[in-house]
Amino acid sequence: MNKKGVRAKGTMGLKIYLNGQIVPQEEAKVSVFDHGLLYGDGVFEGIRAYNGKIFTLQEHLDRLYASASAISLTIPISKAEMGDAIKNTMAANNLTDSYIRLVVTRGVGKLGLDPNKCAKPQIIIITDTIELYSKALYEKGLDIVTVTTIRNHFSALDPKIKSLNYLNNILAKIESIRAGAGEALMLNKDGYVAECAGDNIFIVKDNALITPPASAGILIGITRNLVMKLATDMGIAVKEELMSRCDLYVADECFLTGTAAEIIPVVTIDGRVVGSGKPGKVTQALLKKYRDLTLHG
Repeated sequence: MNKKGVRAKGTMGLKIYLNGQIVPQEEAKVSVFDHGLLYGDGVFEGIRAYNGKIFTLQEHLDRLYASASAISLTIPISKAEMGDAIKNTMAANNLTDSYIRLVVTRGVGKLGLDPNKCAKPQIIIITDTIELYSKALYEKGLDIVTVTTIRNHFSALDPKIKSLNYLNNILAKIESIRAGAGEALMLNKDGYVAECAGDNIFIVKDNALITPPASAGILIGITRNLVMKLATDMGIAVKEELMSRCDLYVADECFLTGTAAEIIPVVTIDGRVVGSGKPGKVTQALLKKYRDLTLHG
């Protein structure tokens, strides 16, 4: 553990919250009959803590409980109790800066899809660290590619539900890795831009900030919403519009947002250089505002 309360990479000895108990990670075990493992039946959130403060906690809890409600999963503790459990897990790991993975599974049940055969949902809280992108990529920008895997149709599995079934995103990520790109751009069934495999997407065009609307088939990102508010407060026009890939190619700037990624600039899309080919002024200004907010509230 370093002086800032950030766990060194590869360090063992994490404490995990599991169904009301905080246990060493080697004792944090779930049944092979848990439907979260067997069928991806459950929901999750990724949350950040900075300087001991859990960032946008209420927004993440609201989305977690909404996702659970959408799949008829009753979380057995209240939002306030869940918040306390997260804080206690952070304290047990002596962490001030951390990435929090909050998971609620359907629980242990019999083989077969019937969720009514699961006795009780399981709650798992992991507090650790994460680095999706290197510091250098925040300075020079990311290359992304459009993949053939389209975003889930909302009438099948609505992307607004942050479920444990992330195979759609993983298949997209596999494509981008094989293409040598940093992230995968996913389109919806109509060919419009939806989002990336793990992040929401924004462009800057003619001094306006533009991002796909919920109807494009996206996860309503907590960071996405916050960035839209920050931009509005800075006097930047914000629009939610359907976009084609061409709209991205001719943008002045482009960036991605997410809890783990924060705000990361994009400099090429499908080999096309975006704007000047360097992180843009609006992107940099929003990133500075965002990081100031994480540090000072």
